[in-house]
Amino acid sequence: MESKSIVLLERYELGRLLGQGTFGKVYYARSAITNQSVAIKMIDKDKVMKTGRAEQITREISVMRRARHPNIIQLFEVMATKTKIYFVIEIAKGGELFDKVSKGRLKEDVAHKYFKQLINAVDYCHSRGVYHRDIKPENILLDENGDLKISDFGLSALAESKRQDGLLHTPCGTPAYVAPEVIRRKGYDGAKADIWSCGVVLFVLLAGFLPFHDANLIEMYRKISKAELKCPSWFPPEVCRLLRKMLDPNPETRITMVKITENSWFKRGPKAKHKKLEAETASVSSSGTVSDLSDEGEGQAAEAKEESVVPTSINAFDIISLSAGFDLSTFFEESFQKREARFSSRQPASVIFSKLEDAAKKLKLKIKKIAAGLVKLDGLTEGRKGVLSIDAEIFEVTPMFHMVEMKKSNGDTLEYQKVVQEGIRPALQDIIWVWQNDHQQQPQEAEQQPQTDEQPPQPPES
Repeated sequence: MESKSIVLLERYELGRLLGQGTFGKVYYARSAITNQSVAIKMIDKDKVMKTGRAEQITREISVMRRARHPNIIQLFEVMATKTKIYFVIEIAKGGELFDKVSKGRLKEDVAHKYFKQLINAVDYCHSRGVYHRDIKPENILLDENGDLKISDFGLSALAESKRQDGLLHTPCGTPAYVAPEVIRRKGYDGAKADIWSCGVVLFVLLAGFLPFHDANLIEMYRKISKAELKCPSWFPPEVCRLLRKMLDPNPETRITMVKITENSWFKRGPKAKHKKLEAETASVSSSGTVSDLSDEGEGQAAEAKEESVVPTSINAFDIISLSAGFDLSTFFEESFQKREARFSSRQPASVIFSKLEDAAKKLKLKIKKIAAGLVKLDGLTEGRKGVLSIDAEIFEVTPMFHMVEMKKSNGDTLEYQKVVQEGIRPALQDIIWVWQNDHQQQPQEAEQQPQTDEQPPQPPES
């Protein structure tokens, strides 16, 4: 870098180059306002447009905004100029996990710590309808405390990307870590493919080399498809048993995330160092475990309701990013079909959840708690493109001001839009302050709300 510092958009002072990828470079930077150290990923818009990857970039932003977890690299801010897009992300000063395993195998307790953090983060992603699809040590970073941080969601997929058969079909990933069903190109479950990749990572951590490797790519794929696993002599027997279940070539019989977290080797080990992490992830349900409120008694439903109204906290960047004015599709001059419906409310999260539950019952939809602040509404019958499924997430701006985002995760888009506009929106009208592109305060809400000296923040313009 030149001796004279470069200040990006009057906000970030750029430092040394950290790395370089297909579409741009990553720099170390420091906030000119808060003095916080960050990493800035600079993406060349011209290259993105020429290669037709505009949708991939918008998806990566959507995924990183959705996946907030202590073991996932955090996206702080996104900025853009006519030629560049800038991702301002958390910096991991410990470098890549790959650098550690390239020097040889890790001690069992260290490998156990990293594996546990990896599974907790990936399980959280799955609970949010996010599939990474390129899990490998090169995409796993370490912070200054030695804690794991998953990065690079460029190849990730969302649950709404599934086809009518409920599977993903885009073959992607790194050959040595990719699941056999992805190689076969007949459709695959994103969660099960990620579990396979996590199994390969665990093997590499403990062995220092790959379980299925060959200089000839075709021969390596043959080994992956057969999955003839040979554990080194120093592997604990319980780890070998777990690996055989994770590296099962049949996705139908492969171990699930729930069973992995129940595994005795996974659960054992020192807990004192990780109390903070466990506390932060304790509220996240395993991707395979949900509580169905529609079939419970009134008392049980009330109890579950009380537990499920802890909304996701939201900051100024989130508010801006939730508005249509921040839609990056306009930067690419492409038309992306909007599948999100958003509204703001002056009601507490518990009231919003209660209204969503009432609306679900009227529309004959099942309502399930997925994670803190996130619920899923599922249809009871098959639609044109499978069973309709809608994710509703509550974001807290202040204790008495919330934003709610609804998004189709499965089913037909037209059916989804009809349910939202003709069913859910009218059912929630008495708690809605502003709905998406509406800029006028709802008259019902205005009459009910008493005037106070302290007014909630204005909703973002859409």
